[in-house]
Amino acid sequence: EKEFSGAHGLEVTDAMRVSIAAQACLPILELGLDWYAGWTGIVVYPGDFRVRRAELDEHGVMHEWDDELAGEAMPGGPVVLSWDAAANDPYINVVIHEFAHKLDMLNGEANGMPPLHAGMDRRAWKAAFDDAYQGFCDAVERSQDTWLDPYAAEHPAEFFAVISEAFFEAPRETRRRYPAVYDQLRLFYRQDPAI
Repeated sequence: EKEFSGAHGLEVTDAMRVSIAAQACLPILELGLDWYAGWTGIVVYPGDFRVRRAELDEHGVMHEWDDELAGEAMPGGPVVLSWDAAANDPYINVVIHEFAHKLDMLNGEANGMPPLHAGMDRRAWKAAFDDAYQGFCDAVERSQDTWLDPYAAEHPAEFFAVISEAFFEAPRETRRRYPAVYDQLRLFYRQDPAI
């Protein structure tokens, strides 16, 4: 069972809970609720939210900045969502995106390779995703139309989350543009939404 809490004065209504839960259930429809075990919190902000970041560079210099986010999934912690993005953004599905990160984190660090089912070929997954990710990053670098959100080029974990959104939101186009990745996602999610 997941606990919803509102941030910045937002009262999470039953309709909000149902909307978020329905979207979050899509990835695990054929996997089972145990795939979301080990954490309980879903924090909902009214809109995008800021997170303070810090990173030590290779020269030992600490860099700090504020990130404005529509969602975030934390290892062992909550999923944080912008209600505005979850309810109104026609170009992304922040709920599927963040819950895909939660699945990816079941192996530890989010790296674009969630725990694969028995019988799935790790090399086939890696080959499909590495090839698609590299081609996607090259297209972003050349400012070509990428169809997917260019944010997916940030890291293989982001590519997995963004292409998971596309798998459920635009399955036929995902299958057409990324057939090998679609096939791996079909095996992983145990669903074929393009049919």
